[in-house]
Amino acid sequence: MAQLPERTVPDLTGYLTHAGHVLETQLSAALAEIGLTLRMQCVLRHALEAERTQIQIAELAYMDKTTMVVTVDALEKAGYAERRPSATDRRARIIAVTESGAKIAAEGQRIVDRVHADALEALTAQHRKTFVDSITTLVDGPLATPTTAQPVRRSRQRTS
Repeated sequence: MAQLPERTVPDLTGYLTHAGHVLETQLSAALAEIGLTLRMQCVLRHALEAERTQIQIAELAYMDKTTMVVTVDALEKAGYAERRPSATDRRARIIAVTESGAKIAAEGQRIVDRVHADALEALTAQHRKTFVDSITTLVDGPLATPTTAQPVRRSRQRTS
């Protein structure tokens, strides 16, 4: 049997993936109590920040086109957002948050903040600051942009 390769560095991907998954499930459960999904909250927040198109918000929220359409449809059905022509480009449509959408987004943000605060409570005040400063440094620096390199593919082999 082959020997497992020794790790020389902690499994950062594993830790971040696990922590992200657990936080997402906690956030999803908490937001469900007010009838929002995590995606809905994310779209509302990005739409409230600035006039943005559906495509722009999808990029910011790491959503594919289909997921974004379904999410905005749900927000429209709930009366929280609507698609409107852009003030600067009549061909583009922006996601506009309604008054009730702004209220639910504020309530959602309080929930998100509470879940994040609860997670950070596991750390001492000093460790909390160090952790947040460190993760911010990574996200603003070497982990700011995903690689655009495509995986290497083998060329097609001719069959005889």
